[in-house]
Amino acid sequence: MGIFEDRQRAFERMFVHDEETRFRALARRNKFLGQWAAEQLGLSGQNASDYVEEIRNITVAAQGDEQILRKLRQDFEGAGVAVSESQIREKMSELLVKAVTQIRSGAA
Repeated sequence: MGIFEDRQRAFERMFVHDEETRFRALARRNKFLGQWAAEQLGLSGQNASDYVEEIRNITVAAQGDEQILRKLRQDFEGAGVAVSESQIREKMSELLVKAVTQIRSGAA
């Protein structure tokens, strides 16, 4: 049974590592997304920093992307910024790739 237990532990460690990496990537993506959105909204200084933190802190759970999408659409609409849902989704995908690449390369 030793070899099977070792194998199971290895799979469990791999799963934990993958989930931690996923969480870190989504948190980083949300930070980048907040920076992009703040720029689109014309925010600067502390207002931009606060906005980035607000977006970054939105849950990265299953509904997290939809919550972020709704918030950004509301904020853009409220500010009269013409950014479509598909543009936001595209930016989310683009920034997730950037975040994963940075994490894999060990960038801060």
